[in-house]
Amino acid sequence: MKRPNRATAGRKGIAALAMGLFITSGGAAQTASEGRIAPEQNPSLAEALRELGTEVRELSAELQQTRQEAARAQAETEQLRRELRETRQQLATLSAWLLGSVHAPAAPAVEAGPPPGREPAGSGEASLDARVSRLEEDEQLLNSKLSDQYQSKVESGSKYRVRLSGTALLNVFENRGATDNQDLPALALSPRPLGTGHNFGATVRQSLVGLEVFGPEIAGARTSGNVQFDFFGGFPPNENGVTEGLVRMRTATLRLDWPSTAVVAGQDAPFFSPLSPTSLASLAIPALAYSGNLWSWTPQIRVEHRWLRSDGSSWLVQGGILDPLTGEPNSSSFDRTPGAGERSGQPAYAARLAWGSTTAGGRPVAIGAGGYYGRQDWGYGRAVDSWAGTMDWSVPLGRYLAWSGELYQGRALGGLGAAAGRSVLWNGPLADPSTAVIGLNVAGGWSQMKVSPTEKLEFNGAFGEDVPRHYDLEEFTQGFSYLNSDVGRNQTAMINAIYRARSNLLLSLEYRRLWTFPVNAPRNTADHVNVGVGILF
Repeated sequence: MKRPNRATAGRKGIAALAMGLFITSGGAAQTASEGRIAPEQNPSLAEALRELGTEVRELSAELQQTRQEAARAQAETEQLRRELRETRQQLATLSAWLLGSVHAPAAPAVEAGPPPGREPAGSGEASLDARVSRLEEDEQLLNSKLSDQYQSKVESGSKYRVRLSGTALLNVFENRGATDNQDLPALALSPRPLGTGHNFGATVRQSLVGLEVFGPEIAGARTSGNVQFDFFGGFPPNENGVTEGLVRMRTATLRLDWPSTAVVAGQDAPFFSPLSPTSLASLAIPALAYSGNLWSWTPQIRVEHRWLRSDGSSWLVQGGILDPLTGEPNSSSFDRTPGAGERSGQPAYAARLAWGSTTAGGRPVAIGAGGYYGRQDWGYGRAVDSWAGTMDWSVPLGRYLAWSGELYQGRALGGLGAAAGRSVLWNGPLADPSTAVIGLNVAGGWSQMKVSPTEKLEFNGAFGEDVPRHYDLEEFTQGFSYLNSDVGRNQTAMINAIYRARSNLLLSLEYRRLWTFPVNAPRNTADHVNVGVGILF
């Protein structure tokens, strides 16, 4: 039997109540006329009337709620119909253009251009297969955007949108010569007694995972935050533990963005050394780290302000405070003890000023200069000033070339990856108050040339070196280093090709040559070849 809906049931209930009231009223009137007894004097009758009144009110409320739900359902249905019509129109437009492009006779690019939002395909001599391939990619992109309208990629515990991103990366590598690290070498070492100087391997521990959240507007500022992890945190002591890389936190920041000003707080790369060479073989640490590329994911708070000029150029000023890291290995795997920079009782300070513009072809150009200062306390009144002056540039050279790089000079910069992780040197036991401690002076930098003949293919060649001052190394031979305390100079050259097979599929081939100069020993060399396959998500 078909079940009546709530509205029909409500109408029948009201009719039954009305009939009951009529019969009850008639009965009550007859009783009153015969026995001269009023309804107020009959408790059971009064109670029945109150119950009937309550049921009438409840049925009226349910009827009103049913009408509201029906109105909402009708509005939602109309919204879905509008979205369906828009989707059909977009698909019809794309299908019509696709069929016209495939079946229409060849014509110059200016007469049969691509759909809006795409750059011109170039000359009319482009092959039909290439055009069809690009159309298929456009259709896939449109379908994915349509799907995004009806699903959420990441569910958040709050009402704000969260985006998941990352890179699944496989690196296959071969080394010739002894190195400090097999899959991502930074130093060339002297030959080892049991080593062959030749090894081969593969890893996925440079894969990245990131989360980004977009929060509410506060005081006119858009809020956002992100956190990024990889699997370069070491290995568990298990059988074949090298395939079970431990999760490591890289960066985690909170941003407040106004139209011209931003406040950033969290753990991030040093903003006074913002660039790195391009490499798919070196994601766990920036390319050319320890060979002229200052880096360290450091807790910091900074403020950024940009001035726009009438000619289209802009000036950017940045300033902030950082945790004064010194590069000392932590003495415990669980408890954190203060380093020499943190024992000074004050943060490190940094600033950067940069100018930016665009060329006539729309390519960005930027030149910046920065500074860094911190204090270090090595006990018994042995204070050391840590400082650095930096310069960075990114300049396009024509349509296909781009030149970028960084330079630095300073003292006690082991916490930023300079001098193989050494900030200071000493000439005796640190526990002896008479032992002298000096900050290690160092200079270095890197330069890269990028060639991009097509949108999908690029070639990069780069060279960098880090040079501690030779006089300091001869006078004070002892010092902390998380890499090698005997390094007098370190150089690395690299060349790679990166091909974007699809919008999210990357292929890479890279060759590196390492030269490491010990303080009082012959030069060591090593070669590293790396093939990378990565997919972005």
